[in-house]
Amino acid sequence: MTAEGVVLSPLGFLRRAAATRADVIGVWDDAYGQVTYAELGRRSDRLADALRAEGIGPGDRVAVLAPNGLPMLEAHFGVPGSGAALVALNTRLGPDEYAYILDHSRARMLIVDPGLMDVVAGVIADRPQLERVVVIGDEYEGWLASAPPSGGMRDPSSEHDVVAINYTSGTTGRPKGVVYTHRGAFLNALGSTASFDIQAGSVHLWTLPMFHCNGWCLVWGVTARGARHVCLPRPEPTLALQLIADHAVTHLCGAPVVLNALITQADESAIRLDPPVRVAVGGAPPSPTIITRAERVGMSVVHLYGMTETYGPSLVCVPLPEWERLPFEERARLMSRQGVPTPVVESVRVLDPRGVDVPADGVSMGELVVRSATVMAGYLDDEAGTKEVLRPEGLHTGDLAVMHPDGYVEIRDRAKDIIISGGENISSVEVEHALASHPGVVEAAVVARPDDRWGEVPVAFVTLAPGATVSEVDLIEHVRGRLAHFKAPRAVIVTELPKSATGKVQKSELRRRVAIGHDEAPAGPSDPVV
Repeated sequence: MTAEGVVLSPLGFLRRAAATRADVIGVWDDAYGQVTYAELGRRSDRLADALRAEGIGPGDRVAVLAPNGLPMLEAHFGVPGSGAALVALNTRLGPDEYAYILDHSRARMLIVDPGLMDVVAGVIADRPQLERVVVIGDEYEGWLASAPPSGGMRDPSSEHDVVAINYTSGTTGRPKGVVYTHRGAFLNALGSTASFDIQAGSVHLWTLPMFHCNGWCLVWGVTARGARHVCLPRPEPTLALQLIADHAVTHLCGAPVVLNALITQADESAIRLDPPVRVAVGGAPPSPTIITRAERVGMSVVHLYGMTETYGPSLVCVPLPEWERLPFEERARLMSRQGVPTPVVESVRVLDPRGVDVPADGVSMGELVVRSATVMAGYLDDEAGTKEVLRPEGLHTGDLAVMHPDGYVEIRDRAKDIIISGGENISSVEVEHALASHPGVVEAAVVARPDDRWGEVPVAFVTLAPGATVSEVDLIEHVRGRLAHFKAPRAVIVTELPKSATGKVQKSELRRRVAIGHDEAPAGPSDPVV
């Protein structure tokens, strides 16, 4: 191998941290206490040795079902360090979904948290290819301690080897196995930390599930910087705010639903974070209202955009210095855009159906296409699905966007979520943001309802703030005061919005409710919807 012919792998991030920041507290986990980077390195080496002793190696897959914590974190190094690929399982699925993913990934081993054994006990019994199950706790610790040394973590033979397989949420069918390589994970880990400004002295609170795009590659990225991981098994707002205070947390991530819960709890507890905590938001566009509320409680929002197919973040809304002179609400509106490519993304384009770039006018809509070394290698065992989205010009995201004159991208909708009413396109995201600007609305989702005259009309589902009382007609008029009247919802239903395990609103469920007539008796013009 030549001097420059180095294999890119995120495993090197831990080796560096263990060597140069050996005595620095790298991890805090309530069950394990404080763990130095040297100890995290030793534990990850032992995990690689233990897997190798089980006959696990290149080409194999090891599934891990556990909440955010030290075992899940070290699995991101020890599993690929054995040569195998990590399959980090979503902790909020049902038995049938676990059965499908274990079968599809052909996982030979499962490492599982005892609190999740009940949901997979029956699944494990029916999986002949699952050769070994190790339960986190005494069994897991004994298994690590007894592993014969065999060199610990080893670099892959090629940077294009598989480091992880991540499964999509499967809201429109069976989940797809998205294949990540060592090279892609290495690059996006650095891109995410650069975009999120994580430094050696940063403290990152794990409000984002580590199973979600490998924590947007921050399981590797935070380690690359030698910063501290503070593990939170689930994003419980009261505990999260306590950990922020106890550990002087500087950074955290999550979907808008997580941010909204933290803001609400901070408001109720009269908490203002000082110094401000940097919060990366992704998974769905945060409304300008959420961004404004976040800043008022001491959260500095960084808006990131990405998909499982892009290793997490591929766009970041970088705030420009001149924005500081703008009114608060206008600045929040600009910050809610998806932004520009992260430093490791080669290009993002907005293409019309002919494959031509749309004008950068902030109006012309097209499909967002990403070209980067941080685009997935493909869908596992799905050649047709891979070819459908991976084309010479890049990854076709299925998201409809505009390009603004300043080069910033703004997502207007998913292609399947656009509403065509009387021949006019209505962006569900635009209507949702208008609804969310009402002080009584916490969240909003808009879907299409078939209509004999117009073809489709928008229908809104909203969650109200605690104690809020607002009528349907008030909400409709609120939207009409901000958008063209034809874009206003024809009905407003108050409900808790159904969410996927990663915090995304499940619009397929809302469409189902519309289809079976859940919105046929909306509140009358003077009736409060509470």
